[in-house]
Parts: sequence; structure tokens; C-alpha cells
Amino acid sequence: MNFAIKFCFFAVKKSIFAVLKLTTLQTQSAALNKEDLLNKTVYSILFSISFAHLLNDLIQAIIPSIYPIIKESYHLTFSQIGLITFAFQFSASIFQPLVGYYTDKNPKPFSQIYGMLFSMAGIISISFASNFYWIIASVVLIGTGSSIFHPESARISNLASGGKRGLAQSIFQVGGNFGTALGPLLVALIVVPNSQKYILWFVIVAALGLIILSKIAFWYKEHLVFRKNKVQPFIDLHNLPKRKVQISIAILLIVIFSKFFYSASLSSYYQFYIIDKFGLTIKQAQFHMFIYLFSYAVGTILGGPLGDKIGRKYVIWLSVFGAFPFALALPYVNLFWTDVLMVVIGIIISSAFPAILVYAQELVPKKLGMVSGLFYGFAFGMGALGSALLGKLADATSIQYVYHVCSYLPLIGIICYFLPNLKKR
Repeated sequence: MNFAIKFCFFAVKKSIFAVLKLTTLQTQSAALNKEDLLNKTVYSILFSISFAHLLNDLIQAIIPSIYPIIKESYHLTFSQIGLITFAFQFSASIFQPLVGYYTDKNPKPFSQIYGMLFSMAGIISISFASNFYWIIASVVLIGTGSSIFHPESARISNLASGGKRGLAQSIFQVGGNFGTALGPLLVALIVVPNSQKYILWFVIVAALGLIILSKIAFWYKEHLVFRKNKVQPFIDLHNLPKRKVQISIAILLIVIFSKFFYSASLSSYYQFYIIDKFGLTIKQAQFHMFIYLFSYAVGTILGGPLGDKIGRKYVIWLSVFGAFPFALALPYVNLFWTDVLMVVIGIIISSAFPAILVYAQELVPKKLGMVSGLFYGFAFGMGALGSALLGKLADATSIQYVYHVCSYLPLIGIICYFLPNLKKR
């Protein structure tokens, strides 16, 4: 509990710092002309939206982190765990392309605040949930909040990038990854030693998110005024034929399937896997989960800037296909080497998504919200489908067998060879 209190003070300190930086930025922006404001990389906005992403995904990370607790408390099967993940990921995915398509035409600077309110309601609900169906309803609320948050956040990152879109997307993504990594750690320290009702502590996280997002919304609103005056955000236009763009989008979606189906086996069932194979306790398993999730965050930092430098195609190709030999070895090693391999897999495979998202935005540069919503939504959807099907497979066979099957999924990444190279010459 002392750690939770320290974390809350740390988060408050960070939010106050971000608010002060944003207030200073708003004061200075009046003195800048429109071209300067749009072409400059606005790091205070990028780090603020990244911190908001940390808070949003920390809330999401509560759900898989409490699986061992609710499975034991309510005698759930792996299939039911998979259905909980499916409900959460499906609600987080199905609305994202729709939100993105709508906000491309009708931008809503304050929409993310409504999303955070949905997530807050979900936290409160799951704290008191006492049966399977109540848990389902709670995770749907959190998933809906996430589906509202991501498309507009991706657009804000692009607007604040000053043209450094890979870097901007990595900064944005790494916040979410660190939030996902912190989730199981905080659940292990706050919830596991006490009770399910201690999830209410995470309402503080949602409240901090509301503070940060309200300030970002005012900055975003200024940009909407500039766009009405015909000042456009930084975009690149390519000369690819429409058919080639469609094929490239299809290849990226296949890569998303490979990446997030495999990631679902890790995010939903990795704790059960190491508990079953190595005889760990729930708390020990959550610390090992943190090791993987932290390395996943580190990989995200590398993916975007590397894509800016060498070309996104090569980052996508190597980050998905490159994880194959390590994933293949994972089911056959001891606990120490499991941690080592999970660090390597986490760093390699996580570097793909910032590059994938920016590459897709470059393919369809005039529909940033829709394409961001499509890829976030499809990613979450694949995670949902993967969790449900892998839960069925685990019940029918064993959790260790699931990891033998999933070790071949990164091999699909070889299809990235057929992507056109959009790197500037």
C-alpha cells in the first residue's frame, strides 16, 4: 500500500508538470504564426499524450492482471477467461474505425475525456463484480473507453510530430506500453495482498487522465481553428496506384493478425503458462509478466525512430519475422532462459506497431483518424479472437501446448517482403 501511495504522488506530480508545460505552451502559441506551430515538433504535447496513453493502458492492463484472481474466486474455465478478453478487446476494437471515420469529418477535441469516463465507470464496476456476466459488462465499459481514446490520440501525435511521425508514434506508443507493464505490477502490490475491491485505487489513475486530456483538448482545439483557415498538418503524398495501396493495407492487416494473435497468447495466458510449467505463485508470475511487458515498452521506443531512419518496411519485416526463432525456442527452456527470451521477443515484436501505424498513415495520408482506428481496432480484434480461441485450445489440450502452437505465428511476417518501400530517397 505504501508503494501505491508513492505511485499516486508520483502520478500527481507528473500530471501537474504536464499541465504547467501545456499552460506555458498555450501562452507562447499566441506569439507563433501558424506555420511555425504546425511544423514544430511539440514535445510537451507528445509526452503529455504519451502519459495519458500510459494511464489509459494501465487501466486496461488491470483486466488480464486479475485473471488468476477471478479464475480462482469464481471457478472460471480458460474458455471463460478467453470470453472475458474477447468482450474487452471486441468492445475496444469494433468502435475504433467508426470513431476515426466520424472524427475525420467532425473532429471532437474533448471526445477522449468521455472515453476516460467510460474507463472510470468500468473500474468502479469491476471492483464490485461478483459473477462472470458482471465482469463481462465491466470490461466492455473499459474497452469502450479505449476505443474512443486511441483514434484521436493517434491524430494528435501526428499533429504534434512536426513531420517526425515515427518518433512521435513511438513516444505515444511507449506510454501505453509502460502503462501495460505497470498494470500487473500494481495489481500484484495493491490488489493481490488485499481483495478485488482494492481495484478502486485505480480510479485515481482515471482522474489524472481526465486532467491531462482536458489540457490536451484545448491545444487540439487551436489546431482545428488553424485547419479551418486552410493550414494543413504535415502529410506526405505518394504516387502508388490505388490497387497497390489496397494490397499493402491487406499485407499490414495480415501482419497485425500474426503479431497480435501471438501477443494474445502472452498477454492473456503467460501467467498461467509459467505458473503451470514452473510452479510459481500468482504474485511471482505477475513480476515475470512485468519483465516481458517492460521489454515490450523498450522495443516500442526503438521502432518509430528506426523506421524514420532506415524505412518502415524493414522495421516491420524484421520485427515480426525476426521474433520467429526466439518464439520457437521458448517452450523448451527453463525459467531463467524463459525470461531472457521474453525480453528479446518483447523488444523485437513490439518495434513493429509504431512502424505499421505510421506506414499505414502514409498509405492513406488524408484519413488519419479512420486508418488509425482501423489498425488499432483490428489489432484489438485479433487480440480478442486470439484470446477466445486459445482459451478453447488450452481447455481442450493444455496451456503449454498453446505455446508450442503459437511459436510458429511470427513466421507469417515473411509476407512483409512484398510491401513497397515508402522511405524518402
